[in-house]
Amino acid sequence: MPGKLQPDILRSNVLNFTGSSRDDLLVGGGLGEDAALIRVPEGILVAASDPITGAVKGAGRLLVHVNANDLACKGADPSWLVVTLIVPDSMGVKFIGEIMSEIHETCSEMGIAIAGGHTELTDKYPSPVISGTMLGMTHYTLTTKNIHEGDVILATGHTGLEGMSIIAHDRPELFGALFSEAELEEIRSWQGELSVVRPAKVLREFSGYMHDPTEGGLSGALYETAQACGLGVELFADRVPVSELTLRASRELGFSPMNLISSGMLIAVIPHEKSAQAQAELAKHNLSSRVIGRFVKGSGNVRLDTHEELWGILAG
Repeated sequence: MPGKLQPDILRSNVLNFTGSSRDDLLVGGGLGEDAALIRVPEGILVAASDPITGAVKGAGRLLVHVNANDLACKGADPSWLVVTLIVPDSMGVKFIGEIMSEIHETCSEMGIAIAGGHTELTDKYPSPVISGTMLGMTHYTLTTKNIHEGDVILATGHTGLEGMSIIAHDRPELFGALFSEAELEEIRSWQGELSVVRPAKVLREFSGYMHDPTEGGLSGALYETAQACGLGVELFADRVPVSELTLRASRELGFSPMNLISSGMLIAVIPHEKSAQAQAELAKHNLSSRVIGRFVKGSGNVRLDTHEELWGILAG
């Protein structure tokens, strides 16, 4: 099945192969770990790599945000981006220029330098392969090892916003007559809400771990995190933020918002005694948040999985 590998398959086929052991690698590849932490003389270098596979329109902007989000979840300031573009020759150099212009504009807005990469035209793939590696510095060590029983799960953003935006931009006909033109434009505007850098910068002072729910959505993110820390999740389902527009689409198209790709949403695991202060600090920056659950012993109260709804919707 297309999409992210299930945790057991990922462990046996990817995560078990780690190369040489090095003392300066503080956090490497692992379930729920958005980026690597590498000790360097100046502090901790954070490195993350992510592709864009489900979008064409706005793919350059998406590429910057999904990689910057992974760094922000480790408490880092995104600073350098390496870009790989493998583009079907049928799309041509014009498409390459459009993508790189989007990447340049987004990086310029965020203070990120494009440090290099690789670009080529190919006749091997029908769709473009767009991938980035983001680098930045931090003094925080945010990892699943910091999660403890009783810690609360604080969320910003809303579930499925990235997936809904991709459909509205690339395949709006799938919505049929479900939305007015004004509502479609609102959903498309969510592409401007895909960064979690601002809330992560606030929450890194309070959190032991943060995660960006990308492919697999909120459910996939919680599953990975629970698997990594060995605890269950008690989810407060009525507190999960979801737009009425997403709920309407989910009822019509038959998908779960919990498993729709959700860049722009941030989950932060915070000690219970710090959660009120963390929310107050977010509010000072005009950032809304909700406590949507907590970590408990045992299996918790929700069935968590990593399947991604977007692929089935786009195939419909």
